[in-house]
Amino acid sequence: MPTPEKSTQPPSGPAQVLSLADATAIIVGLIIGAGIFGTPSIVAGAVESPALLVAVWVAGGVFSVIGALCYAELATAFPSAGGEYHFIGRAYGRSLAFLYGWARMTVVVAGSIAVFAYLFGDYMSRVIHLGPQSSAIWAALVVTVLTAVNYAGIREGKLTQNFFTFLECGGLVLIIVAGFALAPDPAPAAAPGAGAPWYMGAGIGSAMVFVLFTYGGWNDAAYISAEVRDRKRNMVRALLLSIGIVTLLYLLVNLAYLKGLGYEGMVRSDAVAADLMKRVWGPAGEKIISVMIAIAALTSVNGSMIVGARSNYALGRDWPLLGFLGRWNEASGSPRTAMLVQGAIALALVVFGAFQNAGFKGLVEYSLPVFWGFFMLTGIALFILRVKERGAPRPFRVPGYPVVPGIFVLTCAYLLYSSLAYHRTHALVGLGVLAVGAAVMLFANRGQITVSGLKKP
Repeated sequence: MPTPEKSTQPPSGPAQVLSLADATAIIVGLIIGAGIFGTPSIVAGAVESPALLVAVWVAGGVFSVIGALCYAELATAFPSAGGEYHFIGRAYGRSLAFLYGWARMTVVVAGSIAVFAYLFGDYMSRVIHLGPQSSAIWAALVVTVLTAVNYAGIREGKLTQNFFTFLECGGLVLIIVAGFALAPDPAPAAAPGAGAPWYMGAGIGSAMVFVLFTYGGWNDAAYISAEVRDRKRNMVRALLLSIGIVTLLYLLVNLAYLKGLGYEGMVRSDAVAADLMKRVWGPAGEKIISVMIAIAALTSVNGSMIVGARSNYALGRDWPLLGFLGRWNEASGSPRTAMLVQGAIALALVVFGAFQNAGFKGLVEYSLPVFWGFFMLTGIALFILRVKERGAPRPFRVPGYPVVPGIFVLTCAYLLYSSLAYHRTHALVGLGVLAVGAAVMLFANRGQITVSGLKKP
């Protein structure tokens, strides 16, 4: 059995260069994506009540805070560029850690980058159209440019993220002002007809899958834990501050949609943000919302690149077969090779998307069961490490233990079930990716492998 050892960052590894504001901006940018411009109508239809609509968005924020408290304990006790990969490795051993790292590298992160890059292309094409493959050209361009920015270094990456996050939050504030102060009163609600949207009455379980997808991204803060200054205090502060900002914005945005469109109008809208802005500014509203969603997509792409390359770096650092990923460039403060490989995978997916657009919408669905499964295992890892490494210093401990982390684990289990029930066939794709990863791991196991904090006997 592997023997746990004290975790240390190699001398050439990450430096503590991120301030509280930097960390908060990265996390806010990771959470707020294009989803908030579209998912509220699906959530509204699923719950069938304005009161329940507000309740599930509040519940999403509460769940995120509970999860953040669990991650804050893990990230401050075991800081590493590997994030969840590192926690899973310490708790369960190197095999499960490899499968998680493999899934992140091949589907979860690279797929998210490609999805949001393609979304950026879709909306930028409404502003400046570049021909038949306009969306793909824009997507490839943004992946290339932002990969180059983050290849230059963490300083360039964080400044870009801070700028995008500022613009993105400004866009949400604009929607809030438009809904509350500028939009005319909505027309009286029409009687429900036969053409009700597919998500009408889907239930709270389905609503929470979309709510928590929209809140998703805060967990990736674990991947910058080794680079945050005074992380014993600032990791907890950054997580709670960012989730508080996002929850407040999400609630106000949903209330603005309700005020400007009415509940029925919100439910039956295919693009709530666009419909609201059109009511306020007419055709010019479409241009405005297109730019706003494009900026939101850019923020998600850049933030995903920052954290994704770090999990790939941790994978390469621990497995000789992928050792080329585990090179940290001290001058730039970033894992440059891992960043380039990540960009190449995302570009390949963008090229594929030029011919199979539906594949990108499916990528989100394909990754959900894998995501919630490993999310649940990370929550359980907190309990395991409390016993397995009870002597490790814990600058922060989850309040209300074991009830609070227990709620997190049970909620993840429920959402794993909901995602499997909702996307049964798509779950097979995620299992296929894990099967390929298992084959690669068996090949890699032929060599002597050392995992951070875990050594092969």
